[in-house]
Amino acid sequence: MVSSPKRGWYVLTNRGKEIVASRPASIDARYLEQFPEFMEFRARSKVSNGDEVRAGSAPLATVPSPVLAPDEALEEAYNRLRGDLEAELLDMIKSVSPQFFERLVIDLLVQMGYGGSREEAARAVGKSGDGGIDGVIDEDRLGLDVIYVQAKRWENSVGRPEIQKFAGALQGQRAKKGIFITTSHFTKDAESYAQRIESRIVLIDGKRLAALMFDANVGVSPRGSYTVKSIDGDYFDES
Repeated sequence: MVSSPKRGWYVLTNRGKEIVASRPASIDARYLEQFPEFMEFRARSKVSNGDEVRAGSAPLATVPSPVLAPDEALEEAYNRLRGDLEAELLDMIKSVSPQFFERLVIDLLVQMGYGGSREEAARAVGKSGDGGIDGVIDEDRLGLDVIYVQAKRWENSVGRPEIQKFAGALQGQRAKKGIFITTSHFTKDAESYAQRIESRIVLIDGKRLAALMFDANVGVSPRGSYTVKSIDGDYFDES
């Protein structure tokens, strides 16, 4: 039997003590690997950076993990779950057909308050398809202004030429506002160009698209909710 070792040490079985007592020529890590208890000790001695404690060295002090308050731990877990889900959601978006991607864009914009009803948005988006414009959608329910939409389900990055083409299409329509959505990402040059031109073009890359869908509950559904509460000091104020 192996007795419970103290932190940073291992204990040999009686058989191990007999072998060591035979006075081998040298005792190194390779020699000690024949003992199961040494292998267990080394596995327990893994440190955070993946290094191992060398045989015969002094015990390493265990670095304590920071202790989080319950609400901080809950927030950290939520952010981790959200990040994993958004990454999975983006993979799903990239795998759908172009027609489904068009419907996805419609659903997201309507859920965010654009385009009036779902039926009105469906008649607007995806109808023009020329001049670098994939569709037009109302900015508000009253249709006081319109937004032109370009949607690219791409793997490669979107560069400045594509944004220039879209900006030129907006000028051809005497439009001032546009949304360029892609499942990939934009180059720095494309982002810089979109910020300098007169037309207002909002760039939405794949990561932001997944985040917007998460917030709007498009393609995802709530599984549970938790409300974090604290003591109401005003309630207990007797003054």
